[in-house]
Amino acid sequence: MVVITWNFRYRVFFRKLRDHIQWQFSQTLLTLRSLTYNEHMSQNYAIDILLEPIFWIVDNFAKYLGKVFVFCVSILTTAVVIIAYWVGLPYWWERSPKTTIFLIIFGNWLLLNIIFHYYMGIVTSPGNPPHGAMITEAASICKKCISPKPPRTHHCSVCDKCILNMDHHCPWLNNCVGYYNARYFYLYMVYMVAGVTFVIVAGIDLGYQVLWVNDTGGIIPNNDPDLIGHPLRMNQSGILVPVKVIDEYDSEHFPREHDLTVPPFTEAQRITAHPWKRKAVLFMAIICVSVLFALGTLTVSHGRNISRGETSIESHINMRIRKSQPNFKNPYDFGKKKNWRLFLGLIQGRTFLRHVLLPSSHKPAGTGLSWHTVHNTIEDWP
Repeated sequence: MVVITWNFRYRVFFRKLRDHIQWQFSQTLLTLRSLTYNEHMSQNYAIDILLEPIFWIVDNFAKYLGKVFVFCVSILTTAVVIIAYWVGLPYWWERSPKTTIFLIIFGNWLLLNIIFHYYMGIVTSPGNPPHGAMITEAASICKKCISPKPPRTHHCSVCDKCILNMDHHCPWLNNCVGYYNARYFYLYMVYMVAGVTFVIVAGIDLGYQVLWVNDTGGIIPNNDPDLIGHPLRMNQSGILVPVKVIDEYDSEHFPREHDLTVPPFTEAQRITAHPWKRKAVLFMAIICVSVLFALGTLTVSHGRNISRGETSIESHINMRIRKSQPNFKNPYDFGKKKNWRLFLGLIQGRTFLRHVLLPSSHKPAGTGLSWHTVHNTIEDWP
């Protein structure tokens, strides 16, 4: 009798199988690297390649989506104003007519500045280098326009043209933010943030009464109106019903007179009981709080750039330069006070009261083709 013994070394088998799979994977990876080798390959280059489809979508569709964004901003702003007059005005008039008049004047001043700066930001060209003109201080040649680029000028892929002192392309304006309309863009954000803050402060008590307390004072549309202002009793089913026939008589067999006082309803109770007004208050709360956080963050960010005398594009460029050159100084940074005066155009006798607090279409100083720097500035400029 022959006995065959089979000794299977499974540990050795699986180890060899693992080594073989790793070797095959390394060979495949080496083959792919050999076929796709590029000495300029880096992490930034790979990210640019992956983002190329997004850039293509932005370049080809942003100009069309911009019109939709402008329409949405106009509709939302109009809706907020209508709701403020429809819901907020009667509420404040009941509380204090004098305060209401102040709120109307102050609110319309903010609204006037919002509309003016938004409209001017849309229709005002940001500024482009003149074609065929002699530019004495060209910083470089635009590879897409094949023309000289003045200092601080960048090419916008959405507008397909070079923009003087370009900050960014704003889809909400459907326009680039550049040399001639940067002030309109920033003041629009400032007044919009001030406007939604004004609405929140003026309507916070109303929102609390309507959305949190939810006191209708008995004015509920689904209830029987006969229950309001009449004596009530509870039937056997536990439902309140009006008492229309009173079986009570005085000594002379005449019905007793019941003089029931009905408490006056406040405007907040009327708004709470009105389904559409209550939804409008909720809509206002969501929109105003969202705009306050989103646009407020953007306003602070742009304000920091203005204080440093740089645009959003220059902020990223200068940040990279400072990593390699710690002693780098922005040549267009004249100090916070002077940077703000230049940005707001408060030169040549212009005042903050007339040209910032009130709508003003004054243009910035210069042409945007040449710039003063901290190295060649005039002592009393501007």
